[in-house]
Amino acid sequence: MTSDVVVVGGGPTGLMLAYELALAGARPIVLEQQTEPRTEPKANGLVGRIVQLLDYRGLLDRFAEGSRHVGPAPSFYFGAVPLNLSALEHNPLHLLVIPQPRLESLLAQSAVALGAEIRRGQRVVALSQDADGVTLETQVPGGNEMLRAAYVVGCDGAHSTVRKQAGIGFPGSTSSLVTRIGHVSLPASLVVPGTGELEVPGGPRLRLGWNYTERGKIGLMSFKPGVHVVTAAEDDQVPADANAAMTLGELRSSVHRILGTDLPMSDPLWLSRTVASSRLADRYREGRIMVAGDAAHLFPAGGSALNTGMLDAVNLGWKLAAQLNGTAPAGLLETYHEERHAVGRQVLAHTKAQAALMAIGEESAVLRDLFGEVLGLPQALEHIAGRLHGEDVRYGGGAPDDAAHPLLGRWAPDLALRTTQGPLRLAELLHAGRPVLLDLGGNGTLHDIVAEGWKDRVDVVAARSEQPDPPADALLIRPDGHVAWAAPARNSHVSPDSRDRQDSQEVLRQGLQSALTTWFGAPSKAL
Repeated sequence: MTSDVVVVGGGPTGLMLAYELALAGARPIVLEQQTEPRTEPKANGLVGRIVQLLDYRGLLDRFAEGSRHVGPAPSFYFGAVPLNLSALEHNPLHLLVIPQPRLESLLAQSAVALGAEIRRGQRVVALSQDADGVTLETQVPGGNEMLRAAYVVGCDGAHSTVRKQAGIGFPGSTSSLVTRIGHVSLPASLVVPGTGELEVPGGPRLRLGWNYTERGKIGLMSFKPGVHVVTAAEDDQVPADANAAMTLGELRSSVHRILGTDLPMSDPLWLSRTVASSRLADRYREGRIMVAGDAAHLFPAGGSALNTGMLDAVNLGWKLAAQLNGTAPAGLLETYHEERHAVGRQVLAHTKAQAALMAIGEESAVLRDLFGEVLGLPQALEHIAGRLHGEDVRYGGGAPDDAAHPLLGRWAPDLALRTTQGPLRLAELLHAGRPVLLDLGGNGTLHDIVAEGWKDRVDVVAARSEQPDPPADALLIRPDGHVAWAAPARNSHVSPDSRDRQDSQEVLRQGLQSALTTWFGAPSKAL
């Protein structure tokens, strides 16, 4: 029996993809080599557009239960430069504080509830594809098994077996900087009341954030009482056995080399050693095999990995489901690489810039000071916050021409709406993960177009915007929240002459039909 889709890797990207596929009617199988859910707090939250996407799926309230913060981030870092985002009138950068184990647990529950299957303790060791599907060999307790799938998506991390077996290149570079991280306990007597800084015996006072010396840098954060995240980064040799588990002693030694004194740490909850890499897969798709998340890109800094990886999954999910159910137009799967590879390049560029700001040395210190001055300007600060969030993402390729609607390819804004059923937000229309035609101008012709050929795939909602000057008279919104087509807001663009009005209606009709066909396939019957 051939499965619809096998997702290799049960981290946030793989689980998000399983949820999106199941939401669209596919039946994915997730293969995860770990036998039990992870308990390591590898990441402490989500930052960027993915927070809003969870809201557009109706998941955010549940995911945010008990969170210390959800919504616009009051502060953040660009490299080692602090961003005071609370000073902005419009703060585009959204943050959800959530430990990664809880994030994975909630994603898994949500995906399974929709029909996804998660198989733990299964490691993919080989795969091959032909014209009809992909064959996987998995290592399970007691031996090996074979599995057949129509498509396979590798969400299996930096050392992705799927990527390697598919022959997808992963060009880039690896830094000489070794970073060691520990979630540890520190003596309460070292913590400075009110500031959270540390008075290190025989050493410098450490502030929250990054602290530099000539020998390296120490990062200090705390996400819950009694636990500090201590990060030590230095130019160093990775141990002979790079896969050996890191010890508290190794972290202590690194901190001592950097500070010149000891930092008393105990009771480690999690320890990790990483070497920063800057890599981007040369392609995200090879036939019936695709890659997403860390299997597709590695960023040297910036906390953008989960945002980018999970949004890879959201972009791919509805397209792959359409391919499986036979409604996908020609070339739809190719747009996954086209759109998300471009985003990967953008994120890699700004994380490389952040890595340069975080580097050890006098030149980088001067650069940080200058960059900090520039980010004191509200316009510059908002621009950088928007880059971190993903506001620069526009799907569809290239820059829009002068005639294109400014929302085309962009994220659909969360408009406050009024319908015959009462008030709602645009975000609520995307909970089902289906395309939506939102009619804000009472144009019945648009409804007729969808009814004639796409009503099985596209929902139509008539509403009035609570905003005095809505950005459009109608929006065709893709399942991933991006605008596929937009009708200009009703204004002076159209003269009162009846012929001009007829011409305008015909332009709208042709534009909407073209967008529907381009993204959601041919009409179910001839128009």
